[in-house]
This record gives sequence, C-alpha cells and structure tokens, in this order.
Amino acid sequence: MKFTRKANANWQGTGMEGKGTISTQSTTLNNTQLSFKTRFAEGVGTNPEELIAAAHSGCFTMQLSFLLSELNYVPTDLNTEAVLTFEDGTITKIHLELNGVVPGISEEEFQNIALKAKEICPVSKVLKAEITLGVSLRG
Repeated sequence: MKFTRKANANWQGTGMEGKGTISTQSTTLNNTQLSFKTRFAEGVGTNPEELIAAAHSGCFTMQLSFLLSELNYVPTDLNTEAVLTFEDGTITKIHLELNGVVPGISEEEFQNIALKAKEICPVSKVLKAEITLGVSLRG
C-alpha cells in the first residue's frame, strides 16, 4: 500500500511576535492557530510537538489494534497517552502510556504485542529516520 498525505503551514512575522496557521489535507486542522505562545507557553492553538505526540499515540494504538486482530483478539478499549519531552531544542523522549481492555488475553501476551506495536508503528520508525530537506526561495 502506498499513499501520500499533505499538510501546510504558513507563518508571518518574527518567531516570537509572529503568527501562523497549520492545515491538513483532511481539513481536521484548517488554518489552526500556531504561535510562540501555542508552542512554548499556554496559548490557544497547536504546536509541532503536540501534533507529533498525537500522531504517535494514534499510530501506535491503531498498530496495536491490527496486531491484536491478527491474533483473533478484539479489543473493547485501547487508550494511549503520548507524553513528549522537549529539551534545549530537541525532542528527547516520548513516553507512551497504554491502558486497554482485551477479552481473553493474558497480561504477558498483551505486553509483548504492545512492545511489538511500539517497534513497528510507522511514526515510531520515522522518529528515528534520516531527515532530508528540499528548499525553495521565493521573493
């Protein structure tokens, strides 16, 4: 399976006083506010780190559901919180805290499947990937 997804960010002004928006192809985010305050304080809007945490928790939880289904387990509830730590300009850690209800599974098997989901989740993989950059100057 191969597909693409798009998102767009716009920024106007300086890093501290400027403002921006972020939108996604699905329009779930549609000109959602982005600013210094939304990133480094408690402003209204979102920020890149919050979006990475959301993507990671969603990807991991879906991956876990697929793995459980392959083994004929039907989860009734999977809830994952991702806590991202940002230090000195670097994302240093993401902690995933999983709580689930899966009838008929042992705690050990659930833990093993969750560990596998953490390793093969595409977002987990991209966080370790080489980063490349294309640059175009307008003006």
